[in-house]
Amino acid sequence: MTLVEVCLEDVGGAAVASAAGAEAIEVCAGLADGGTTPTLGFVLHCLAAAPDLEHRVLVRARAGDFVHSPAEVDVMAADIEAVRAAVPAAASVGFVIGTLTATGDIAPDAVRRLVAAAGDAPVTFHKAFDSVPDKPSGLALLRDLGISRVLTSGGPGPALDHLPVLADLVERGGDDVRIAVGGGVRPANVARIVAETGAREVHLRAPGTVVPAGTSAGYDDGRRSVTSADVLAEVMTALGR
Repeated sequence: MTLVEVCLEDVGGAAVASAAGAEAIEVCAGLADGGTTPTLGFVLHCLAAAPDLEHRVLVRARAGDFVHSPAEVDVMAADIEAVRAAVPAAASVGFVIGTLTATGDIAPDAVRRLVAAAGDAPVTFHKAFDSVPDKPSGLALLRDLGISRVLTSGGPGPALDHLPVLADLVERGGDDVRIAVGGGVRPANVARIVAETGAREVHLRAPGTVVPAGTSAGYDDGRRSVTSADVLAEVMTALGR
């Protein structure tokens, strides 16, 4: 069975993902900017709302590139430590990180620091991996650094553009570094992506839009994105679940 992870930032989204049959969520803020570290309050909300799921907390100090200063790495390590200190010992919580050098290679010292901050919690390297020029070597390095999972499209743009690369990464990673395929995964293509890559995990947003019933506050139109039960139902149907 293909594990489904839902990337979300909305209060209530964790319960929707659980009810739809997802196995995991990536807990985020700032998805319009590619995702940033969520508040501790939101992490605790998701754990309470969906205790049956694997919770993977995105740790990213800011939007923009993935070249992080030592001070930014300090902030991310502190965020990891704060989550670990606050969550119940029995909670299934991991962390999602990613930091690169200016040439697009993995920054080993920063990754090592963040993995150490995570302790025994599993750590995913996120889609910063898409920018790594030598992906087989990068995957081997991440394994040696203690990364147990990589989230990737296989390269820039959607996963559909990189299916052979993804299939190779899935085979290379095996059970040591699981490859989660993300990037443009939708109900209409998820079955093809799984079939052609052998991926055991897919990662996606399931966006729906809430339109306010009343007037907006004036600085925007009041619309907001939420996790859609209908989109998730379509994904599960496409996967034969």
